[in-house]
Amino acid sequence: MSQTPQIRELVSDVMRAGFYPELVMDTVATVFEPDEIIGHLVQLETHFDHEEVHRHITVLVLTESHLLAAHLDDQQLDEEGSVVAAHINSEVVPLRKLGTVTTNLTYLQPQTFIPGTRASEIQISIAWTGSQRLDMAPADCPDPQCTADHGFTGTGVREDIMVRVSASADGATAIINAQKFASALRKAQIKATR
Repeated sequence: MSQTPQIRELVSDVMRAGFYPELVMDTVATVFEPDEIIGHLVQLETHFDHEEVHRHITVLVLTESHLLAAHLDDQQLDEEGSVVAAHINSEVVPLRKLGTVTTNLTYLQPQTFIPGTRASEIQISIAWTGSQRLDMAPADCPDPQCTADHGFTGTGVREDIMVRVSASADGATAIINAQKFASALRKAQIKATR
């Protein structure tokens, strides 16, 4: 990939995240030409599940006409952790197909807010006509003695994307970058739908 300023920033952010950076950049390179990229957001997240630590990375790359949403996580395939598989899901969405770009900002001590104060957290939700996931589970019965089949209950969850950035976990610069990305995405979306 040639080194435009946008590519250098993207590569730097992906390398700083340190989570399979070559695989992440290979995914981006197979989709876009370097001079097309006008913005990006890289979010590394860690969570704990019983005795395991899980990390995953979401990379959003913006051009004037499309958004690449890539998500990578890994999975241990054996007890010792010597065999690992990486799963990367990527989707390229035309900006004209985006339904909404929603930002939720959190400010601590709002009673002392002064214009220019940075948010302590931002959530960016991006909706499009993507996939939908059905989460199904057997329906519960409040009667502990009941043995009847009560069918299933479930919810339909849109498979769009939500990224959360927190100043306490990711740093103040990450909040600034996320707000810049959200602004660039909204402007590009408006331009693409004119």
